[in-house]
Amino acid sequence: MRKALAILSVFGCPLAAQACDTALLLAIDVSNSVDTGEYRLQVDGLADALQDGEVIEAMLRGQVAIAVMQWSGVDRQLVTTDWRQVRVAGDALALSAEVRATPRASTLSGTAPAEAVYFALQMFAAAPDCGRQVIDVSGDGTPNAGSQTELARNLAETQGVTINGIAIESLGQSITSFYRNALTTRDGFVVTARTHRDYPEAIRNKILRELAQVIG
Repeated sequence: MRKALAILSVFGCPLAAQACDTALLLAIDVSNSVDTGEYRLQVDGLADALQDGEVIEAMLRGQVAIAVMQWSGVDRQLVTTDWRQVRVAGDALALSAEVRATPRASTLSGTAPAEAVYFALQMFAAAPDCGRQVIDVSGDGTPNAGSQTELARNLAETQGVTINGIAIESLGQSITSFYRNALTTRDGFVVTARTHRDYPEAIRNKILRELAQVIG
């Protein structure tokens, strides 16, 4: 938080006008395999990342736009934070607080990542005009509902949208392998979090990597 306040003191006023570099859609898994404590680890981890000084600096340099959605079963996708362009550090801190206060969208539902991707692609119609469009999918399971994930991934590639992933593993690499082979686009990447407790650091590092083009 101290680093965030330092950034706020430097960037308290809007930067010179510049095009939005990245529209980043963060898609959080709230399927049945995610218990209450694990949901809080994901949401608080994302909120902490959004108030991290390095993340704030990266967002400010590129005037990044961010939205957050929750996903689980076939008909269980919800926008929990609509598109927000981060122009000053205060925008990032307000976004962090909003994410932290977000209630869980659903429980007792399956895992349908293809439908999450289709829903996410539709969201970009309302996004600011940015140079890149990125979907950041986090999850702790492979599909048990919905359509073929590869087809959704292929549609994203056709539309020029990048899909990256955070695979939350308890044992082995099965979820990481699924994300790498069937979910992420050819220009995307996968980060592995060993249990939900590793998610906060994973999401911070992942956002910094996604915005690396902004800060060179």
